[in-house]
Parts: sequence; C-alpha cells; structure tokens
Amino acid sequence: MESNQVTYYKTPIGTAKIEGNKNGIQSITIIDEKIETPFNIPNYLQSCVQQLDEYFNGTRTVFDLKLNPQGTNFQKRVWNELLNVPFGKTRSYLEQSKKLGDAKAIRAVASANGKNPIWIIIPCHRIIGSNGSLTGYAGGLWRKKWLLAHESPSPQQLLF
Repeated sequence: MESNQVTYYKTPIGTAKIEGNKNGIQSITIIDEKIETPFNIPNYLQSCVQQLDEYFNGTRTVFDLKLNPQGTNFQKRVWNELLNVPFGKTRSYLEQSKKLGDAKAIRAVASANGKNPIWIIIPCHRIIGSNGSLTGYAGGLWRKKWLLAHESPSPQQLLF
C-alpha cells in the first residue's frame, strides 16, 4: 500500500492539510491550528498547492488534479457529481439529489456532501438549501460564505 505524503498550505480562511500519493489527492481538510507551511512540498502534492494558490489568488476556476477520495461507492458518486457544479454557481441539495437520480435521497446526499474529504476541489461549498440558505458545512458556515463570495462574479448579489 502506498503511503500518503502530507503538506500544509496557508489559505485566507485557515490552514489546509493536504494528503495524497501517486494515486492522487486523498484529502484536503481545513484546520484552525497555526502550522508552519513547509518549504519542501512533496512531489505528489506540488501541483495541488500550486492550483490552490491560483484559486485563492483568483486566477484558477477549474482544478486539474488526480483525485483519490476514500469512501463508499455512493459517497464517491455524490462527490463526482459535485465536480459538475461550475465555479461561481450553486445548486440545492434537492437539485443534487435529482442529478443523482433520486430526489428522495436528499438526506443521504447531504450526509455524503458533509463527508467530502477533498475541501474546495470537490466543491461541496456550492451546495445550498432550496430556499437559498447556507446550510451545513464541515468547515463552518463562515467559510462557506467566504468561498461563495470569492467565486461570485458579483458578490453584492449573494443573499446570506
């Protein structure tokens, strides 16, 4: 079994812990602890750090990384569908459930979204309540609001 490499990347909304190996990025989680970002970034994680940096600098809207999230087949289907939500757009949990073929699976879809192991790149922050409300986000609703505002072409039009 391939062991994971780990690095940290300082973002405007916390420190990202990035884990992966030659099979792809397995997780990106946000942590509140202050950790020194390393000078030597492991080879398999360099492109991820570079693309996150471009995202936060406003020059990247689409990620091009090999992903290898760990989860059940259902979770992987949900996470894969999240990749279809375009930058600067949102989708409701109900719409997400319908895209997956079962409007009644809304709670299961919401649960899978909440277990998304690859923060930002698999954009679960783009999923909102049917009434436009910001509901549920493992990194905290303030981060979800920040990310949506960062991606919005007209931040003043966002309703929070």
